[in-house]
Order: sequence, then C-alpha cells, then structure tokens
Amino acid sequence: MKKSTILLVLLTSFLLFSKHTHAQDYPYAVGLKFSDESGPSFKYFIDKTDALEAILGFRSHGAVFTGLWERHVPILDVDKLKIYYGFGAHIGAVGDNPNPKYDNTLLLGADGVVGVEYVIPEAPIAISLDLDPRLEFGHGPRFLLAPGLGLKYTFK
Repeated sequence: MKKSTILLVLLTSFLLFSKHTHAQDYPYAVGLKFSDESGPSFKYFIDKTDALEAILGFRSHGAVFTGLWERHVPILDVDKLKIYYGFGAHIGAVGDNPNPKYDNTLLLGADGVVGVEYVIPEAPIAISLDLDPRLEFGHGPRFLLAPGLGLKYTFK
C-alpha cells in the first residue's frame, strides 16, 4: 500500500506540474519495468497509436518473456500524457522454488495491460504506471493482477 501511495503521488506531481509541448511521439524506447517480475523492456510504435512492447521479467527462481500490443490514447488534454490498454501473452519458467507446487514449472498465459504514460517534455524519459491482469495456464488456471512502474529512455 505504501508503494502504491508513493507512485500515485509521483504520477499526480507530473500531471500538475507539466507544461504543454507539441513534439512528436517517440518511435521506440528501452527501459526497465518494475513489478512482481522486474526487468528490461523495449517498446516500438508501429503507428501513431499502436505499440508493441517486449518485457523480460525476472523473479526469484525464474524468468518470463511477455509480449504486448498496446493502444495509446491522449487524456486530460495534457500533451504527452496517454492512457494505454492492450493484450498479449507470456512464457517462462520457474525452477528450484521452495514451494513444491511451483518448482520446475512452465509459465504460459494470456496478459492484459491498462495504464498511463507520461513523456517528460524536452527530456528523453517516459514514465508509466499500469496494471497487468494475467491468466496463468502453465501450473493450473490462476488469475494474477500485477501493478507496475516503467521508466524508459525514448529515441527520436
């Protein structure tokens, strides 16, 4: 709860103190995603609203690759602030886990994403805050909802 409050205050600060600019959106970005499976991410816009994002998430005793399609839509009449939503899938593995239920398990499932992203004006930095609902099929049907924070370096 404390982490969520800090992230909400940070995002609100960016919204309140942002200024309008009319620069083009970035074509691609690299960065880090922090959630229950944290790791590097890569985002590529295939047009003005649609992007593909790849995340290699690491967790204790395993790793997961997630691929997402995302639609970005401007909100609140704030330049460089967008809400995004989309879907995708993940595949990975968990091994040597202290919990025998998840030891040496294939992870495979469907993912969704909904969040907000803000590109800092005149800086090559994008910050995102999202929720990633996912269905895990690899070790029995299970629903997970993971909040995440993304920090990306954008390229022009």
